Amino acid sequence: MAEINIPDDEKHALGRVDARELDRLIDDALREESATRLFSLPLADCGPYVAGRLRSFERALADHGQARAPRKRAETGERARRAGRDLAYAVAAMKHRLAQEEKDGQLFHVDDRIMPPTHFSNRLSVCIGYRWRRSIEEEWNYGSITFHHDIDPRPDYAAPVPKRKLSAARQAQETQERLYQTWEDLTRGGLQSVKEFLKAGGTGSDIPLAHRASVDPHSRGLNNHSTKFWPQPS
Repeated sequence: MAEINIPDDEKHALGRVDARELDRLIDDALREESATRLFSLPLADCGPYVAGRLRSFERALADHGQARAPRKRAETGERARRAGRDLAYAVAAMKHRLAQEEKDGQLFHVDDRIMPPTHFSNRLSVCIGYRWRRSIEEEWNYGSITFHHDIDPRPDYAAPVPKRKLSAARQAQETQERLYQTWEDLTRGGLQSVKEFLKAGGTGSDIPLAHRASVDPHSRGLNNHSTKFWPQPS
């Protein structure tokens, strides 16, 4: 699912991680060549970025623990230290993002809790809701914008030809999967565009009720500028 906001459970987990304690536990893990002490922190619940760096650190520690030759120990030790630094950086980066979200949230919020339709056609759309205010003393204003995108029905001759003809059911399934991916791209682009506009100081009253996504002139699909609803430089 397309998201631009840190989920509540990840926010809670990040709030429970103290940076100094994390640094101390990373040093302990390097000295003991084991990540066991890190399990006291909810790092695996801090989102995929932090969880991925945690797994990399665990693998690096395991490789270091299995190394025996001095040269190999030196190589794996350096990789483990680098992985530990990457883990600490990932947590710091997510905490910074969380602080920025909380600051932005005093003036605007874009709702990314959007459920996909159960069936897709070549005419895709997604409605994105938001709220905004000019200062924290004002009441919230609410609005929404619907992004539309019509799939180009012409065949993509650059796509690989299947080795054998697919059944009608399989063709229908693959069509729905492609449409879902495009809908996800439309949703993600729309969310980012609304957030970018409000973060730059735009007001919700200047956001249109609807916007038809532009298409890339070469791929005939969506690109990074397709959902930008304000005038773009030529």
